[in-house]
Amino acid sequence: MEVIRRNTDYALRMLVALARAGEREPQSARRLAATEQVAEQAAAKLLQRLTRAGLVASRAGRNGGFCLARQPAELSLAQVVAAIQGPIVLNRCLAARGHCPRQTHCAVRGRLHDLQEHIANVLERITLAALAVDAGAGAPPAVTRPADT
Repeated sequence: MEVIRRNTDYALRMLVALARAGEREPQSARRLAATEQVAEQAAAKLLQRLTRAGLVASRAGRNGGFCLARQPAELSLAQVVAAIQGPIVLNRCLAARGHCPRQTHCAVRGRLHDLQEHIANVLERITLAALAVDAGAGAPPAVTRPADT
């Protein structure tokens, strides 16, 4: 089971690239797709979702493209996960009250709830700024061809 799905990983890689580019120039979906090895069609769809979620801003025109809507330190991994795949929920009983008649007396639910809260807190603390710094520590990978989706 994947907790962070492939499309979320693609979105994160593109967001890190935008964070590293800063405000100097918007990046096109085509350029982000090539640089981050994401299929161009998938990149365009993900960038639209990120724009609707308010994480990315798009600029039209000849020098248009995408840039972060806020500072990288203000954008968390939790926000990206929620925008692309929805919130991480370990099991159905934690998704909403009333799914299970054993919720009030289940020995498993309490521990799973604690684990889910821990995961949510860690995801909230990881920012795009931190990921961009981590990405800058090594050389970017060689661009070959976009990955299949």
